[in-house]
Amino acid sequence: MSLNALEAGASPAVSHDEEKALVSKVAWRLMPLIMVCYLFAFFDRINISFAKFQLQADLSLSDTAYGLGAGLFVVGYVIFEVPSNMMLYKVGARRWIARIMMSWGLATALMVFVNSEWQFYVLRFLIGAMEAGFAPGVLYYLTLWFPQHYRGRITSMLFLSSAFAGLVGAPFSGLVLQHLDGFMDMRGWHWLFLLGGVPCIGLGLLVLTLLKDRIEDAHWLTPSEKTLLASRIAHHEPHKSGGSLLAALRIPGFLTLGLIYFLIQVASYGLNFWAPQLIRSAGTESPVMIGLLTAIPYICGAISMVVIGRLSDASGERRKFVAGLVAVGAIGFFSAGIFAHHTTFLIVALGLLGAGIIASIPSFWTLPPKLLAGAGAGAAGGIAVINTLGQFGGIVSPVMVGRIKDLTGSTTPALYVIGVCALIAVALLLWGLPQKLRTLDKF
Repeated sequence: MSLNALEAGASPAVSHDEEKALVSKVAWRLMPLIMVCYLFAFFDRINISFAKFQLQADLSLSDTAYGLGAGLFVVGYVIFEVPSNMMLYKVGARRWIARIMMSWGLATALMVFVNSEWQFYVLRFLIGAMEAGFAPGVLYYLTLWFPQHYRGRITSMLFLSSAFAGLVGAPFSGLVLQHLDGFMDMRGWHWLFLLGGVPCIGLGLLVLTLLKDRIEDAHWLTPSEKTLLASRIAHHEPHKSGGSLLAALRIPGFLTLGLIYFLIQVASYGLNFWAPQLIRSAGTESPVMIGLLTAIPYICGAISMVVIGRLSDASGERRKFVAGLVAVGAIGFFSAGIFAHHTTFLIVALGLLGAGIIASIPSFWTLPPKLLAGAGAGAAGGIAVINTLGQFGGIVSPVMVGRIKDLTGSTTPALYVIGVCALIAVALLLWGLPQKLRTLDKF
């Protein structure tokens, strides 16, 4: 049976075990490299939080200036996100993801030359611009290789990398800052950016070599496996060559998803950029210990991702799981504000944050493909637009928290504001989405 016939809706009879074995084979072939790439992408976002203390001292930055610099990464990302993903659709995911990785790796490594506030701003913007399109590009790429009813666990596998970035990156950053500071006449934060950037160039070359853009090009699949995989994907959401970004924007619920993701990202960036500062303010001074304690919310997030991803796939429910996770994150933010000066209780609160907010992101990304199924180019651009709308949260959150801390001397009021944002996201998830996103995903 040809792939063209499959795109027309044909679906060969197949047992669940055969399909599961095939999906497992594809996952083992694609996901390890994609997960390592995503790990470095996420570390590229959070390394600024660990470099904060030394970087602020060396460049004489206020908390507002630090927050602005952290947010400028997202400004660059947002501006170039949609164009980047449209290019990915035109030239192929393999080439474009490789380009993204190599260019952002180089830009990150260039942070070693920053010695003034304006250089910090410019390079943070440039890093964001170079990385633009990576996350939604990978998410779109996964829709080309995995049937809809496996998306929960596959997306959780992808975002598990972000948890590992915090789990491994936090202690690693503490060790680098403490033990490489002064090595070869370079500050610890210089080494942090150099070690985070240079490997991305090599990973980009591996992407270019090992990934394939289409199922038909996968030499490691047999003809029957290609036929089966394509049929199962086409059964739920044929990827038409038609469709447009404008058509995707008009789909009911599209902008609501963008607003929900914005609110989730306000919470996510609040954790990523400020967790080390919260732990330090509670009384911990050692960079290594701060790194180890910062890893705890990412451990909780990793466990939650795996458990919820499987439960979500088993039940076919997506929306309510996302709402429940964001609600747990809201409780974590309120608790972090209440126990801001009690290290033990603060770490418990951060654990709730990790279990809720970190795990809510992969669960959320099972929703847009349901809305954009069959949109072709509109799906690639639509996923990018939703991600772009969400990334505005990465601009608002660090600047807001930094400004509130400069004005009040405390991050506690900002934690309460973020908690309210999370509750608004819960309300929208439960009562603000169209019927298409309320249906269950079934085999």
